[in-house]
Amino acid sequence: MEVNSIPQASLESQPSKKRKKGFNQPWILHFMVLPAAIMVFIFSYIPMSGILMAFQDYKPALGFFDSEWVGLKHFRYMWENDYFLSITWNTLFFACSKIVLNLIIPFIFALLLNEVRRMGLKRTIQTLVYLPHFLSWVTLSGILIDILAQTGIVNQFLTSVFGIKPIFFLGDGNWFRFTIITSDVWKEFGFNTIIFLAALSGINPSLYEAAEVDGAGRWKQTMYITIPALIPIAIVIATLALGNVLNANFDQIFNLYSPLIYQQGDIIDTFVYREGLLSGQFSFATAVNLFKSVISLVLIVVSYRLAYRFAGYRIF
Repeated sequence: MEVNSIPQASLESQPSKKRKKGFNQPWILHFMVLPAAIMVFIFSYIPMSGILMAFQDYKPALGFFDSEWVGLKHFRYMWENDYFLSITWNTLFFACSKIVLNLIIPFIFALLLNEVRRMGLKRTIQTLVYLPHFLSWVTLSGILIDILAQTGIVNQFLTSVFGIKPIFFLGDGNWFRFTIITSDVWKEFGFNTIIFLAALSGINPSLYEAAEVDGAGRWKQTMYITIPALIPIAIVIATLALGNVLNANFDQIFNLYSPLIYQQGDIIDTFVYREGLLSGQFSFATAVNLFKSVISLVLIVVSYRLAYRFAGYRIF
């Protein structure tokens, strides 16, 4: 006599139920993503039809179909324009400086903050440096314009303490570049610090214990355990940042620059804004922005390849 026997029918029905559940579940998840996918399609993919303007002498009254087709005319004018080369250099200078400093400074700061043993003090410092990340550049620009003005608190301090003449931070080209890079690093380095601290929390404590038993001090533990553990995430951040090498933060530049420093402070995005929306040169502005988008796409693909090769990081 058989004990705990299971009917054959129930054995045959169980796999089909599992298959049915496994088949239906992904479609439910896809349905949840559907509204976001529709929004992306409407606001990101449909407007890409405007790329046609880069190859036309676009007139709003004529539309896409009746505007004159001029081929690569605007692209040739773009490369023959000396000012375009100037703003491209400005964009690369701002973007590369921000990428490098927003990698080095958070790296060092995370190492220093990791040595703080009082958790309350450590969390307070971490919160304070992370707070500016949540403020918009519209708000921060208003604050910077006030405190960096020639009669602002910074110039008053420099004049009263060091006897320095007021500095035109936002009106002098060289000082404007310094202000843009410094303010961006101040705003964003707290966010990258959080990333490095998260990587530090994943280090096995037994490594430090073993090193301490072998007589290694804090400096050697940092050099041979902490820093090597941070190198992979630093490589990932650096390589992924390559995709933004032509993005010098439009919001920041637009809210702080003025015609006085166009030569040293103008970037591709602000140039496209003025040419396209203010001057009505829709086709030329589209050609410039299309050039930037194609280069950015290539850099993004390259950066993901590098991140996978050197740090084993991949999304797809």
